[in-house]
Amino acid sequence: IDFSLLTWLREEKQSRRLILLIVFIALLLDNMLLTVVVPIIPSYLYSVDDEAAQSVQNHSMSPLSPSGTFQSIVSLYDNTTHLTGLSPQMSTASPMTPAPTSVTPPQNKSDCPKADDQLLNENVKVGLLFASKATVQLITNPFIGPLTNRIGYQIPMFAGFCIMFVSTLMFAFSSSYTLLFLARSLQGVGSSCSSVAGMGMLASVYSDDEERGNAIGIALGGLAMGVLVGPPFGSVMYEFVGKTAPFLILAVLAVLDGALQLFVLQPSKVEPESQKGTSLITLMKDPYILIAAGSICFANMAIAMLEPALPIWMMETMCPRKWQLGVAFVPASISYLIGTNIFAVLAHKMGRWLCSLIGMLLVGISIICVPLAKDIYGLIVPNFGVGFAIGMVDSSMMPIMGYLVDLRHVSVYGSVYAIADVAFCMGFAFGPSAGGVIARSIGFPWLMTIIGVVDILFAPLCFLLRNPPANEEKMVRPHNMSSINSTYITFIPHYTVPEEH
Repeated sequence: IDFSLLTWLREEKQSRRLILLIVFIALLLDNMLLTVVVPIIPSYLYSVDDEAAQSVQNHSMSPLSPSGTFQSIVSLYDNTTHLTGLSPQMSTASPMTPAPTSVTPPQNKSDCPKADDQLLNENVKVGLLFASKATVQLITNPFIGPLTNRIGYQIPMFAGFCIMFVSTLMFAFSSSYTLLFLARSLQGVGSSCSSVAGMGMLASVYSDDEERGNAIGIALGGLAMGVLVGPPFGSVMYEFVGKTAPFLILAVLAVLDGALQLFVLQPSKVEPESQKGTSLITLMKDPYILIAAGSICFANMAIAMLEPALPIWMMETMCPRKWQLGVAFVPASISYLIGTNIFAVLAHKMGRWLCSLIGMLLVGISIICVPLAKDIYGLIVPNFGVGFAIGMVDSSMMPIMGYLVDLRHVSVYGSVYAIADVAFCMGFAFGPSAGGVIARSIGFPWLMTIIGVVDILFAPLCFLLRNPPANEEKMVRPHNMSSINSTYITFIPHYTVPEEH
């Protein structure tokens, strides 16, 4: 053990930078686990189902193939056994030696699967599995917030690590769809604990509004890095090492983060904190907040539908290598980072409503162009456009939601950003589950067309956010509006921004 490191940790134990580092690592690993399964699960489930189908086929064909020179023959017509190998039946059956050759084509089929019912069924299975995480997180979020108020942030944060560690090990060693589904659902609970408690902890230690915005922006950079690294890391490791390897590496990294939490945060201590936010019911009745939340939901639903369906469509039409299934998402991840960082500043100058409107249109156009690709290189431009456009929407709609609270409600932001988190979770819960069914029924191109048209039709509603009316009781401009306009947060979805302290 490096005692100089331990000494530094003791000295920095109460440092805000160390807490920021813990949250950064936790959110990085959470999003790596979120996205590392995207290229692995579709290919793995297809290979498992294909092996099972071939095993059943070989078992049913085995009585027809001779296993020795002179063996008894079982008749498939009357279920009787003929012990004499020189009967006329045997002489007619023995020439059927080409039967074993029919087993060899499936080897090529697993590399280049065709558009059969088995592959189409994977759309539904993969979509439901991917949606389970967001669905569970959607259900869990309303309970984690009040829990942090009662017992503090340390225990839920450490609990999120423990749940995430168990989920990662389950992904590594599970070979059945049921266990993989359970692992993905369990990840939703851990993600809710880590995100809500982590953001709340940063908000509590960074009391200054500008410092808080910078700290949350750095922490959310961990999310961006996880989204960027996850798919290519998972696909390359799966191709050249195996399914278990990437999850074991994530589990080891999670243990290191858990040890740091245990030493610094001391999660055994209960530190209750009283904080009351704006009523969710009141905010959900505000039509302008609903428009902003709808933009977040439908924009992210596009990528949510794309994640489970694109690898299967590529397997059906492009015959890709396993590592290419994850690399296909790299343009979207990189462009999302570019879009959020550029328009976090530019959107305020050009008008956030206009930035969101253009972003929704660009999402719709780009997602419709995805099925036009003939190979993996043809996916670069439309996927880049999808990620860039979603970055435009997220970076403009999140500050607008805070602005609407200041303009029309009490200036407490926890509840409104909880609505934003719910909107994202709804997109990632409904998107994969419904997308899988639609892709199986009418095909991947029509799925992309439907969600693209929905985004294009929703875009004009953003014009209503150009000049929303103020509440009669809040006609005076809020005192902290200037700080909201000058301080921005680069937002990455499915993480609740905490209430101000």
